[in-house]
Amino acid sequence: MMAQQTVLIVDDDPHIREVLRYALEKEGIAVIEAGDGESGLHKALSQAPSMIVLDVMMPELSGLELCRELRKSKNIPILFLSSRDSELDRILGLELGGDDYVVKPFSPRELMARVKAMLRRVSMQAQADQSSPDSLAFGQLTLNLQNYSAFWQETVITLTATEFNLLHTLMLWPHKVFTRNDLLDGGIFKDIITDRTIDSHIRRLRQKFSAVGCQSLIETVHGFGYKLGSCQ
Repeated sequence: MMAQQTVLIVDDDPHIREVLRYALEKEGIAVIEAGDGESGLHKALSQAPSMIVLDVMMPELSGLELCRELRKSKNIPILFLSSRDSELDRILGLELGGDDYVVKPFSPRELMARVKAMLRRVSMQAQADQSSPDSLAFGQLTLNLQNYSAFWQETVITLTATEFNLLHTLMLWPHKVFTRNDLLDGGIFKDIITDRTIDSHIRRLRQKFSAVGCQSLIETVHGFGYKLGSCQ
């Protein structure tokens, strides 16, 4: 399943790139490398990897800046690597569009488990889309399941893979209230440990849709969790 998938490693430490390349290629996963943020952004845009393992702290263009630029047009899954372990740093990385966050020094085995899980979800989503309807619609919200795009009325909203999958799940059961544990156990956030990150993704989705006039995307059901709003 993963033989045709490609991971872009962006890190200014050649030793880390070597460790990750060895582990990924051992699993049959193709690897692209970049030693700085500028090169990483160029390769992400030109070579369309399946996912990116991205160092946060780099000279010239940091991982956070790279992510911000990439999210203007692409929803490639991003796993951040960082030597900083504060909750604020984790939330910032996720709010900028990251899908997962691993702290250095890391266990290569744990990191590989997270990478493989993210790639597996990308592959499973693609397979599911082959037998699913081309789109889902609710109120003035539409998701195109073939090219992973979201629309509010006629406006395209750029989403990360995690944001898209979260919204897709809510739209499949538009009247269901999802607890944070429902979402953690459902595969969308399988590799993210704290439920605080769910709130970060929900907040970012609301901000993106609010900017184009949608104030009713996701409702908070106090004491329980979240449900899809009226989308009107």
